[in-house]
Amino acid sequence: MRFPALFKFATGVGAILLSASLLTACGDSGGDDAGAKSKITLGFSAWPGWFPWQVAQEKGLFTKNGVTVDLKYFESYTDSLQALASGAIDANSQTLNDTLASVSGGAKQTIVLVNDNSTGNDQIIARPGIASLADLKGKTVSAEPGTVDHYLLLLALKKAGLTERDITFRPLVTDAAAAAFASGKIDAVGAFAPFTTTALKLKGSSAIATSKDFPGAIPDHLVVQRELVDDRSEQVQALVQTWFDTLKWIKENPAEAVKIMSARASVSESDYRSYDAGTTIFSLEQNIKAFGTGTEPTNLGFQAEQIATFLVDSKLADAKPSLDGLLEPKFLQSVKP
Repeated sequence: MRFPALFKFATGVGAILLSASLLTACGDSGGDDAGAKSKITLGFSAWPGWFPWQVAQEKGLFTKNGVTVDLKYFESYTDSLQALASGAIDANSQTLNDTLASVSGGAKQTIVLVNDNSTGNDQIIARPGIASLADLKGKTVSAEPGTVDHYLLLLALKKAGLTERDITFRPLVTDAAAAAFASGKIDAVGAFAPFTTTALKLKGSSAIATSKDFPGAIPDHLVVQRELVDDRSEQVQALVQTWFDTLKWIKENPAEAVKIMSARASVSESDYRSYDAGTTIFSLEQNIKAFGTGTEPTNLGFQAEQIATFLVDSKLADAKPSLDGLLEPKFLQSVKP
């Protein structure tokens, strides 16, 4: 799954150190202390732009690039954010706004790759009778607090001239929020694919706002512990190279790739294919452009400034995060096509 106080990180990263039970829930890391630095522990969770990592693992593409990866799938997106912020894993797939929230609390994280931009698969879905964002006033709305669902909800409310004070906000993790909406317990929900499929099972429900309405606002990334950039750069380079090798493999083997990814998503292959338009996977060229300077919505430096200000204004972060060291394009520049 891709509280409010939890992701403000007001007391620093130490406040969210994970217990051993979290690691147990995600699977054994394997190996011993002597071999810890010979591998990368990479986290990902339920989002169409991140399921290619499953393909990379099953087709041996990490090994092909000379990197040993302990790939951890998190049922809870929030848990994956906590794991990276606490140092329990080396790298994670997460959004720009959630990365900035972590950085604002003191986490040292660096973005090395754009997996995709959300172009419709993050949605505000409402029951019949609610046809617009303005209609949310006075209604009960759920989202996973402090993360990308909540962020999209706040953007949508602002666009409609509303704030969170104009609704009854019911905090729930994404899968629970989607299920509650589908059963008619709440009026609207912020969710992302594949959980949008669950929410839309409510007869007559529809998306009244999506990430397509906010171009560039929800980019998804490979984010690493900052120390890896200097101390284990060869392994980071191998991860980035593997990503693009995986995209090439998927393009050449679309049917098998969809089978692998839909199985990991626990949805049908036809449902998985329906997510294509809402998740725009970035090519190497688009990645390099995104890391460059500019004022386009897809320029990460520009978008990070906008998001950082919004996080503080919306009280999702106590302090504006420093952008120093946030973006590192050198690995992209060394990718072999």
